[in-house]
Amino acid sequence: MILLHGWLGSWGLWQETMTQIGQHFRTYALDFWGFGESGKRHATFTVQDFVAMVHQFMEQLGIAQAPLVGHSMGGTVSLMVAVKYPPRVAKVAVVGSPIVGSSLSFLLKLFGRRPIAAIIHHNLWILRLGFRLLAPLYSRDPRWPEMMNRDLSRTTLDSFLLSIASLRQVDLRPRLPQIKVPVLGMYGERDIVVSPRQWQPIREGIPHARIERFKHAGHFIMLDEPQRFTQTLIDFLNSRDGTA
Repeated sequence: MILLHGWLGSWGLWQETMTQIGQHFRTYALDFWGFGESGKRHATFTVQDFVAMVHQFMEQLGIAQAPLVGHSMGGTVSLMVAVKYPPRVAKVAVVGSPIVGSSLSFLLKLFGRRPIAAIIHHNLWILRLGFRLLAPLYSRDPRWPEMMNRDLSRTTLDSFLLSIASLRQVDLRPRLPQIKVPVLGMYGERDIVVSPRQWQPIREGIPHARIERFKHAGHFIMLDEPQRFTQTLIDFLNSRDGTA
């Protein structure tokens, strides 16, 4: 199983998930170019580049096929990999992922504009202060601000800007019917980063998809409701057709 992080995140957000899931599956988590511990020198940092990166990652490690689990932007990438490289993907689980870029919050859309992104990236204290003050709105996990601050400090301006700018332009609805593998969509009802209604285009485009809604979780379901999240994911991965 391959875990993919969201915008401004890194593999570190998956550590507890990996501990639990690792008892059942061989688990990998990678950092997209420009984020976390990954290389910072790359031509561009669009979601399309990250799709190619997942394919290359699997090629290099000799992974013929695997389930992909993606949070936020990582889930969008996972679905795009399933469309572009269908033999590579056994199943897809998305967590609070935008299917349509317009579902992103107003602030994230602003960060996709270069002048604003440059100002924020050169004054990261603004984001750090926002993380501390608004943390309860984003996640119930008290460690969340520290985790985001760590990952934020390792993000380049280009990856900060180009990734969210490209994500803002995404509309996967026309491509979803091409996905034939089992799909799980998990969405937190308290998500203020991506519209929690993004499960609807998944259901419309992939009728066989399984949808799980988390009433007490926000954007970071794996932190807010870790036990239910982990069990839901394990059940999905173990089932033949992705159903409960």
